[in-house]
Amino acid sequence: MSLNPKGLWKYFYELTKIPRPSEHEQGVIEFLKNFAITNNLEYIIDEAGNVIIRKEATEGMKDCKGVILQSHMDMVPQCNSDKKHDFKTDPIEAYIDGEWVKANGTTLGADNGIGLAATLAILEDKNIQHGPIEALFTRDEEAGMTGARQLKPEILKGDILLNLDSEDEGQLFIGCAGGIDVSTFIRFDKDVRIQNDKYYRIAITGLKGGHSGVDINLGRANANKLMFRVLYYLLRNYNVDVLSLNGGTLRNAIPREAFMEVGLRDFQLKQFFDILKKFEDVFKKQYTGIEDNITITVTEIDPGDPPIAIDKNNLYKAVRMGLALPHGVHKMSNDMENLVETSCNLATVKTYDVTISINLMVRSADKWFLNELLSVIESPIALAQATYNYAGEYPGWKPNQESPILGIMKDIYKNKFGKTPEVTAIHAGLECGIFTVNYPHLDMISFGPTIRYPHSPDEKVEIKSVEKFWDYLVETLKNIPKK
Repeated sequence: MSLNPKGLWKYFYELTKIPRPSEHEQGVIEFLKNFAITNNLEYIIDEAGNVIIRKEATEGMKDCKGVILQSHMDMVPQCNSDKKHDFKTDPIEAYIDGEWVKANGTTLGADNGIGLAATLAILEDKNIQHGPIEALFTRDEEAGMTGARQLKPEILKGDILLNLDSEDEGQLFIGCAGGIDVSTFIRFDKDVRIQNDKYYRIAITGLKGGHSGVDINLGRANANKLMFRVLYYLLRNYNVDVLSLNGGTLRNAIPREAFMEVGLRDFQLKQFFDILKKFEDVFKKQYTGIEDNITITVTEIDPGDPPIAIDKNNLYKAVRMGLALPHGVHKMSNDMENLVETSCNLATVKTYDVTISINLMVRSADKWFLNELLSVIESPIALAQATYNYAGEYPGWKPNQESPILGIMKDIYKNKFGKTPEVTAIHAGLECGIFTVNYPHLDMISFGPTIRYPHSPDEKVEIKSVEKFWDYLVETLKNIPKK
């Protein structure tokens, strides 16, 4: 199958060969530097690791407003538990499946590799009409928006910013939620006096996961929440010892897998296996049509000598807190139909040294509702006598229905495709909100092709939507107004 536009897909394929998980973007930074040198384009690599490449206007368009084409370099590193993949060294195994491009057992990196590849194709093409262009490639968007946060004032010269990091073709995004990370900690004592006959690793797997902003309203199961439900029952009904907890991997991904290591006496084993099978059946029934592959597996392990368990008092506190902490949609928007306004992702659960850590990502387009949800979160934390901190707060992007570039792009879309694009906001965090701090004058729009299930190994990008996205981008650049 021939993929069009060829330039875009060429660069996307190149990107699949460059490892680029968040905070490990050096390979793609070097790739962009070499691209600029090869094409005789001015480039800057700033102190944060952002790359800016400038291209002069084509003939007759030098008086147009400057356009910033913005995308991020990093990708979310997620893979299935049965897939051996090192995101720091291994290429992505992309393939065509009918009308979609997918990856073999890992995230694809279409988020935001398609936007990045489109920008490179624009910069390389000598036939596309456009005014002055700045290509801004930010680093570490997925883990903390570090590049956007550290972008210095006045380094950018453009007037219009086109963020190429959205995932629904036919939609123009003019706003996004802000967010904050919440980390909680419960210290525990190590009980080395436990005496059990067998030790097991319980794995809850097979969940879909997904983007904690885009997919939070789909009702998918959270592996950490399921783990706490199982663990609470075991603690209430069995003399079970817990050695470790480990669920979820990223702040902005709905947890797909969770694991716990436990110790039991022989006489408990029959009931233990029976109840885990019962939980698996219950979870499948509760999430019928949403999560059809929930699996609970049990593997015998060697716990080491001596086996060390978490003391029961602090374990109970952590489990009860985990059950009480919110996950999912907190409030829908009153202004835009079917838009989540406020949500929480119970992202990761970890034991390390003498600490149980539960981490959440909270998003909201409304500061008041964000604070309300934080107070809801703080309540079970206080009851559990846990400590907590806030980090990584980023602002939302307030919609501007009077945006000049919005009016232009609505007209272009209707004339080119015969229908009016949907104008909306997104619950996920976009870097546009951060750009407004140092560049309040920027007129911004976010748009892109259709990408499904980002931040999970089911991520895929629709081929025909990429071609449509490209045509729309090219036509928009031809119609940028004069200064």
